Amino acid sequence: MRKKIAAANWKMNLTIQEGEQLINEIMNKQYSMQDHHKVLLAVPFPYLSAFKSKIALNNKMNIAAQNLSDKEVGAFTGEVSAKMLKSIEVDHVLIGHSERREYYGDTNEVVKQKINLAIANKIMPVFCCGESLEVREASNQNEYVIDQLLNGIFHLEEEDFKKIIIAYEPIWAIGTGKTAGKEQAQEMHAAIRASIATRYGAEIADQTSILYGGSVKADNAQDLFSAPDVDGGLVGGASLKSEEFAAIINALP
Repeated sequence: MRKKIAAANWKMNLTIQEGEQLINEIMNKQYSMQDHHKVLLAVPFPYLSAFKSKIALNNKMNIAAQNLSDKEVGAFTGEVSAKMLKSIEVDHVLIGHSERREYYGDTNEVVKQKINLAIANKIMPVFCCGESLEVREASNQNEYVIDQLLNGIFHLEEEDFKKIIIAYEPIWAIGTGKTAGKEQAQEMHAAIRASIATRYGAEIADQTSILYGGSVKADNAQDLFSAPDVDGGLVGGASLKSEEFAAIINALP
């Protein structure tokens, strides 16, 4: 059975004190987690090491980085390399988030290089893909997202592709309060899985976790996660509230 995942993306929020309080609250909640469940907490860079230690005894919760550099090493002030993340035992990273693509110039080629460096350093990427409102209104969303897959991760050999988590995030639904309905989410997730099957075969496609990201909240998580090809959520604002995020974790099927 493929992994069902609740992934929190804190983005550029919370001081260290606020983050510690949130981590403590999340860890102290009651969960009905099973072997196929997994929780990722993508926290800001300065907190990675401290929070990694804090959750070390919880084998279902993992700390993730929100980004990494597309360069291996060198004179790139302000960047954080895959080797640096690996040296502090961070083993998951978000790559290609729409905010990185839109605000920081992460093209498909940049994303591809980041994926390669993550895989080379044994860090599991959460590959983010998704379309803008303009693309959705033109009914070109499937072609657009599959092109992101082709240019971002479909160059990988089978064994490396198995290390990928995919997060579909319609850009028009991120932080807007708008959410793709269950049917819209299922349609896109099914299209992504079908494209994986075409490239890598049905068995690998069935094993790949595909998360939905876009205004996931406690009150819509269970409905979204009940879609057969939706394997959990990449959660933004709601992950900053322990009650909300705990409810989302417990909504994992």
